[in-house]
Amino acid sequence: MRRRTALVVLALAAAAALVAAPPVAGWLLGRADPYPAERLAALALNHAAIVGLAVVPTALIGVLFGILITRPAGRPLRPLADAVVAASQAVPPVVVVALAFPALGFGAAPTVLALTIYCLMPVLRGTAAALDTTALDAVAAARAMGLTPGQILREVEIPLAWPVVAESLRVALVLAIATAAVGALAGAATLGTPIVIGLQNQNEAYILQGAAATAALAFLTDGVFLLALAGARRRARLPGRARPLAESPYRPG
Repeated sequence: MRRRTALVVLALAAAAALVAAPPVAGWLLGRADPYPAERLAALALNHAAIVGLAVVPTALIGVLFGILITRPAGRPLRPLADAVVAASQAVPPVVVVALAFPALGFGAAPTVLALTIYCLMPVLRGTAAALDTTALDAVAAARAMGLTPGQILREVEIPLAWPVVAESLRVALVLAIATAAVGALAGAATLGTPIVIGLQNQNEAYILQGAAATAALAFLTDGVFLLALAGARRRARLPGRARPLAESPYRPG
């Protein structure tokens, strides 16, 4: 099912990329001056680099804090963490960019900061929810076998929680790709650049190309992520592979 969904998403990516192509966009809107393909490709690469610079620290912070607030010592911090990430999601990225660029200057830096803040909530909450729903019998079995809390987290809870954590990372990644276009307002070279230029010059083809290229990149990333998750799940189910401790037949007596 996941593989079929990935193929559909990749087909949507191909369709969006086709619409973003200069000949197609120009023909659809009757413009003889669409955004050049080589410049659009360069913007797509820069767009992806900005997203990567934002999502990597977001993933690390979100997963680590998600683990922390599900441990006994960190549970008192959970209400505060929930409030902070909810507030970060409530503030539009364009506002963060506007507030940040006086200090960080024009370019990619305020965009990276805005994306890092904006995409933190799905990762942190997804990690915490996944660990909260870990099978209690597997944890109890590991504890009865003498594993330390660190070993239980590493060998039982994280493997069981990983599918949900991976889904939260996927959501954050696609959200970052879709949102990074606002960085063009702060001078960052993203796929929002043709949209801003098109709005300034009343060139509908530029607007269509920027929007379609952003959608194509988001769909492409989502589809590849889904295929990777499907492949990992299929490999985990291959016969002859060692079962994780969470699937151990031993249970506390």
